[in-house]
Amino acid sequence: MFANEIIGALTEARSRTFELVADLSDKEMLGPQLDIVNPPLWEIGHVAWFQEKWTLRHLRQRDPIIDGGDELYDSAAISHDTRWDLALPGRDQTLAYMRQVLEAVVDGIERRALSEVLTEKDEYFHLLPLYHEYMHSEAITYTRQTLGYTAPTLGVTLSTSSPDAGRLLGDAEVPGGRFDVGATPAEPFVFDNEKWAHPVDIAPFKIARAAVSNGEFAEFVEAGGYLRESYWSRAGWCWRTQMEADHPVYWQRGDGGRWRRRHFDHWVSLEEQLPVIHVSWYEADAFCRWAGRRLPSEAEWEMAASGRDSEPAGRPGGGRGKPKFPWGNEPATPERANLDWQAMGCIPAGALPASDSQFGCRQMIGNVWEWTADDFGPYPGFVVDPYKEYSVPWFGDHKVLRGGCWTTRSGLIRNTWRNFYKPDRRDVLAGFRTCAAR
Repeated sequence: MFANEIIGALTEARSRTFELVADLSDKEMLGPQLDIVNPPLWEIGHVAWFQEKWTLRHLRQRDPIIDGGDELYDSAAISHDTRWDLALPGRDQTLAYMRQVLEAVVDGIERRALSEVLTEKDEYFHLLPLYHEYMHSEAITYTRQTLGYTAPTLGVTLSTSSPDAGRLLGDAEVPGGRFDVGATPAEPFVFDNEKWAHPVDIAPFKIARAAVSNGEFAEFVEAGGYLRESYWSRAGWCWRTQMEADHPVYWQRGDGGRWRRRHFDHWVSLEEQLPVIHVSWYEADAFCRWAGRRLPSEAEWEMAASGRDSEPAGRPGGGRGKPKFPWGNEPATPERANLDWQAMGCIPAGALPASDSQFGCRQMIGNVWEWTADDFGPYPGFVVDPYKEYSVPWFGDHKVLRGGCWTTRSGLIRNTWRNFYKPDRRDVLAGFRTCAAR
C-alpha cells in the first residue's frame, strides 16, 4: 500500500472510534461490569495503546508515550474483571492520548514520500493496529446494544432503502470437490489463523440461499423449540436451562402477543424479513435440529461464497484465482453488502441481489456474522504471528463465524476471514444460514 493510503485509513478509523463514544456520558464510558463487554473508556485507550505498542515501540523503537501504559491496557496481561477498577485516565486524557499516538504514527509515515510504497514489514505493523481498531469499533457498537445505549450518531450517509427480493427460499446446490480453504499471500495483510490456503475435499452439499430470518426463527420459538431438549446438544441444553432462555435475548412479547425486538435503546416490532441476529451457536444449532437441517462447515461456507478456484493451489498460499468476495474482486459497495454502519442495523435477508455468489447465495458478506459448525483451530502448518495472543489462546473452545455484519468494516472483511466466539455468546452480531442434512 502507498503511504498516503495508510494515512487515510488510519485517520478515518480513529475518527470513527471517536464518533462511537462522543455522546456517551462519563458514567456510560465505564458502564456496568459484565463478562461480555469492556468499559468503553478502557477499550478506546487499549486501541491507542495497541497502536503505540506495535507501530511506535516495536517497529520504530520509540519510548512509551505514557508511563505505566502496559499496566493499564495490555489485554493479555490484565484480567477482564479488573478493568473497571483500574486507575484509568479520564475521558479528555484518554482522547488526547489517542490523538497523540495517531499523530506520531502519521508523522513517521509522512517523513517519506506519500506516493512511496511501504515495505512489507512497515505495512504489516501499520495494518495490524488498523484492523485491530476496526474490530474494536464493532465491539463498541455491540456494547452499546448490550447496555441499551442509544444508537451511535455517525458521520455516514445512512442507506434508507434496500429493495427486498422477498423471502429468498430454497437452497443453492454446490457440487463440492477439491477446494482451497484459506487466504493467499496476495492479500496485503492476513492474520495467522487464515494462513494458508490448503486443499480440502468437500462432498456435494446444499446450502440456503439466504440467512435464517426473524420470521423463520419465530416459527421455531412458537413451536416450543426452546423447551424441547431433543433439539439441543447436551452443552446447549445446559446453557439454555442455566440462562432460562426461551427466545432470543433481545426479543419480548408486545401487544397482542406479537414479538418485539430491542434495537439499542428502543423496541420495534419484529421485522420478519430481517435475518435473525444476536443468537448463540447453541440456538442456531437447536434451530437446525428442529428444522432437520445443519450448520455448514467453514469449508462449505467458504466454497459457497467463493465458487471454484480458477487456478489450483501450486504452493502454500495458492489458489490465486479464488475471488475475494462472493460477487468477485470488486470492492464492497452498498449495492453488494451491508457494511460500515450504512443501514445502522440489518436489512432484509433477501435484499441485494448484486451480492450473490457464483452458486446463488445472497449476502454472505455483511448484514450478520454467520455461525459455522466448526471449532476454531489452526490450519495445517500454522505458524504464530508476532501478535501471539490473537489466535492461539482461543483454539479449541470457540466456534468459527464467517462473512461480517452490518458494522464490520469493508476494509477488513473477505471470504476467507475467520471470526471466532464461544458458542454461548449472543451479544455479538451473529446469525446463521443452514445446510440440507446429509
